[in-house]
Amino acid sequence: MTTVETKESAFPLTRGRTKGYAPAEVDAFISRARVAFEEGEEPIGSSEVRQVAFPLVRGGYSIAAVDAALGRIEDAFAAREREAAVARGGVSEWVGQTRETAQVVLDRLSRPRRSRFARVSALRYGYRVEEVDLVADKLSTYLQTGESVTVEQVRGVAFRMQRGGYREAQVDAVLDAVVEVMLAVE
Repeated sequence: MTTVETKESAFPLTRGRTKGYAPAEVDAFISRARVAFEEGEEPIGSSEVRQVAFPLVRGGYSIAAVDAALGRIEDAFAAREREAAVARGGVSEWVGQTRETAQVVLDRLSRPRRSRFARVSALRYGYRVEEVDLVADKLSTYLQTGESVTVEQVRGVAFRMQRGGYREAQVDAVLDAVVEVMLAVE
């Protein structure tokens, strides 16, 4: 991907036929997140930052640069959420909630290979089963033993598609929950 820096844009812009995120939408979300974080007036949290999606356009913002910024924003919101949860209910309640979420995720990831998530019909495309199962094994090991996995690795997971694959929404929800647990214990 080719990018070019400009003084007017918050992120590098793509050039030529390369697509990037729509600048106006990215700028609007970043502005809204900044107000929410600094003033606390707008309801936004780490999960909304993690799930935001932008249209792709030619000459848009560099996807990698925006995603890296969104990761930092999500981390900041997660840290604030953790502090607020500890202030409200104490450390033991916060740890209990995090442990409960981790156990639900671990139960899902510990299912037999090829049966961890619902499948789409044989005529539709879903995530490639073998790839998801490979990632599920690694995340399961992380949750059981603490084996090294970073938040960036989980955020950056991408799967190829296959007919009759795993249902994307279910897999994405579990990956989001893993990120939530990881951010809660950092």
